Amino acid sequence: MAVQYKNYYEILGVARTASQDEIRKAYRKLAKKYHPDVSKEKNADARYREINEAHEVLKDPDKRSRYDTLGANWEQGQDFTPPPGWSGGAHAESGGEWASFSDFFKTIFGGAGGFRGGDFGGAGGGFGDIFQRTPRPPRGSEAELQLSLEDAARGGTHTLTLQSRGQARTINVKLPRGIAEGSKIRLRGKASDGGDLNMTLHLAPHPKFQVDGHNLVRAVKVAPWLAVLGGTISVETLSGHVEVRLPPGIQNGQKLRLKGKGLPKREEENSGDLFVRVEIDTPQRLTARQKELWEELAKLGE
Repeated sequence: MAVQYKNYYEILGVARTASQDEIRKAYRKLAKKYHPDVSKEKNADARYREINEAHEVLKDPDKRSRYDTLGANWEQGQDFTPPPGWSGGAHAESGGEWASFSDFFKTIFGGAGGFRGGDFGGAGGGFGDIFQRTPRPPRGSEAELQLSLEDAARGGTHTLTLQSRGQARTINVKLPRGIAEGSKIRLRGKASDGGDLNMTLHLAPHPKFQVDGHNLVRAVKVAPWLAVLGGTISVETLSGHVEVRLPPGIQNGQKLRLKGKGLPKREEENSGDLFVRVEIDTPQRLTARQKELWEELAKLGE
């Protein structure tokens, strides 16, 4: 029986060479646009199901690999007929989350039947034994972990609680050196199905530091007389306070570089830098005497 071919890349609007991150971003954008609870598009429900189906295939390396074996020349909506020897049924996993997926999806990924050998030619190119009945390998899963800058700098072991099918389980995550925003680590065998847990690491916003790769930036308020005359100030870093010498005449917004006081780098023994941005702290309230002195300074500057 012929079914309509689904071009999952076209549905998500990504190239066949798209990375997992690009696929995930495209899916989130489209899912938000066509979610039936919020979308005003007439075909929102159908598009939402189609988007979810495409994401189900392309987010999974095993499914994506099998799908790509069909070839790149098929067109969206083109008749697709399983080859001779196909034993059909999608009944093995026709319920649950796959129940609303297309006949094309169920034909390819149903799991009950498969190709018994031989080649399937035509517009899509050939494939042979890849769909034969084989034990399903662990699929693994993805997770995200948000870390404080202090945890990212220290590394070491972090305890993480995962929720799976209503049950909580705790695992220990050994953080590598050189964590940056979006870093990825793979925990082999730590997924709930025994597969690998692919984890994306994020750096939590910090009240004092801004992150720029492995460098950090922080603002430090400086009294006007220190900015003019120079002096020493104490600056907090991720590893403690350090004394910093201000040169005379430093300007508002000028940055001082503290080498090696940023985040550790993965493949190097050194770390990024901390840039201290000077903000001249103008007094808001003056005593009569202070005002008199500032007025004298103003006259001297004329």
